[in-house]
Amino acid sequence: MNVSQPHSLETMSPIVWTIAGSDSGGGAGIQADLATINDLQCFGCSTITTVTAQNSVAVTLVEAVSESILLAQLNTLASDLAPAAIKIGLIANQQQLVLIAHWLKTFKSQSLANQLIPIILDPVMVASSGDSLNERAKKPLDFSPFKGLISLITPNVRELHTLTDTNSVEFEPRCTIKSQSLDSSDGFYSAAAQLVKQLHCHVLAKGGDAVWQQTKANDLFICRKVHGVSDAHQYQAYWLNSERVNTSNNHGTGCTLSTAIVCFLAHNYVLHDAVVMAKAYVLKGLVCSESFGKGAGPVAKTAWPDEIQYYPEITAVSGAEINHLGKTQQELAAVGKFSNGLINTAQGYLDCRFPALHKGIGVYPVVDDVTMLQSVLEANCTTVQLRIKANAVNEVSNDAQQTKLVQDISRAIALGKQYNAQVFINDHWQLAIQLGAFGVHLGQEDLELADLNEISAAGLALGLSSHSVFEILLAQQLNPSYIALGHIFPTTTKVMPSKPQGLAKLARYSALLNNVCPTVAIGGIDASVITDIKATGVDSVAVVRAITEAENPAKAYSLLEQQWHLAAAQQPQQQPQQQPQQQPRQSHVKSHKPSVKQLQCEPVS
Repeated sequence: MNVSQPHSLETMSPIVWTIAGSDSGGGAGIQADLATINDLQCFGCSTITTVTAQNSVAVTLVEAVSESILLAQLNTLASDLAPAAIKIGLIANQQQLVLIAHWLKTFKSQSLANQLIPIILDPVMVASSGDSLNERAKKPLDFSPFKGLISLITPNVRELHTLTDTNSVEFEPRCTIKSQSLDSSDGFYSAAAQLVKQLHCHVLAKGGDAVWQQTKANDLFICRKVHGVSDAHQYQAYWLNSERVNTSNNHGTGCTLSTAIVCFLAHNYVLHDAVVMAKAYVLKGLVCSESFGKGAGPVAKTAWPDEIQYYPEITAVSGAEINHLGKTQQELAAVGKFSNGLINTAQGYLDCRFPALHKGIGVYPVVDDVTMLQSVLEANCTTVQLRIKANAVNEVSNDAQQTKLVQDISRAIALGKQYNAQVFINDHWQLAIQLGAFGVHLGQEDLELADLNEISAAGLALGLSSHSVFEILLAQQLNPSYIALGHIFPTTTKVMPSKPQGLAKLARYSALLNNVCPTVAIGGIDASVITDIKATGVDSVAVVRAITEAENPAKAYSLLEQQWHLAAAQQPQQQPQQQPQQQPRQSHVKSHKPSVKQLQCEPVS
């Protein structure tokens, strides 16, 4: 896999700040942060809060920097190197914490004009060796000055207990979590949900030090409103499930995780993406780690996480009571529509099988008219989608419209059989089953209504939309026949919560699914970008307006298909996708995601 190709499309290294302590042993703190920032193609700037004397075995001295030097570092950076994202790590004492919070509030309001900039807090309290890193005090640090200021907090189990312990520090509102409740997944969730309310931020509660997880290392991600993310994934709680790596080289895992999240956010990935990508980055870092001293070695820095086997399996917290975190009735209504969470539905479908594509797709027309569908089939199109979006099946306003819908879908299916083509029906899965379609295409929100067991039992192929890494993982867990990646460029065919993904992200997505599931690029694609799209490594390309708005749709399709094949011929030869012939697909999760014991560390080129 050529991981350098996506980087060639990313022309700029975003600036990332880390505000943290120095680890003289090099495995954690500022040293680990800067190594991660550089590894993930960002430019790192540092503000040192604390100097520690430590190695891989012990911490012998912790000394906070003066307030004057702390402020001088922040002010000097602000005058020249504005950040795309900020990570906060070790804070030595309460005075430092208050100073940093006040400075950041002023910086955001005055220098950044209150623009949204991600600030991730890793509430470091104890080193991997077990030694305390904060200055000795009667009470733990009170992080309430960061309330409403930070985007995400990433506590481990011990830190989560301290942050939500009523005997440790006063929060507003006062927490009622008992320490023993963190010995179970329910208590872990309750404490994390309480922390969401306390600090008005998203929470990623790390489970790596949770003894009750045994062979697993499952983290809990609870989100509030996230810009650029589907309504189905707002105000939800997810378990991010990975196998535990059998290694003692875990020095700097928390620092590396939080810094990786910041880097991916700086590269304009949405929060959900940044979290799962960072978890994959750390998992591979653990697999590839090595020891340099007598104690725990550092997490390896292994470049961009392009291998899907390192990514977590995502499951929703059933009955997660976080919908009340919405601030407006409109937000609450949007959340209520998807109150079960997308992957709650998916959890019952992990053993579904959907047929593999009989033919490669190439150019994939998406049309809303059966006559146009017939014209592209006559032009030797092998795969086409009928997308009639006027009304959903259960919303058709009258019998005449219902009859017309049935007739159109029935005719499209018949044409597909006549021309031996793969005709996918968009949305209307019940009619697709009833009328014997080859396949159905669903958006991720559509999964709230669709019954995948019925679709699978009927032998229909399944195409799924995705608009992010997080959604790619959700789609891939359902074992579809193909995954659509979009929207790549601005489009007028539908209103999207996500931003255009662009070529660099498309290349990343394609690499992630290489030899796992066929991929289709979609969104704002026409003849002017076909060659660039093909260069990303995506398998096929869906086209809407370039065909539907053409004077001669069949001719437009033929020209696009010729251009696609010409672009393919100009590309370096790649190993073809492994697709079984007319047999049920095996679960991608099971067949393409080996256990941690099977994972091997490959040298980074």
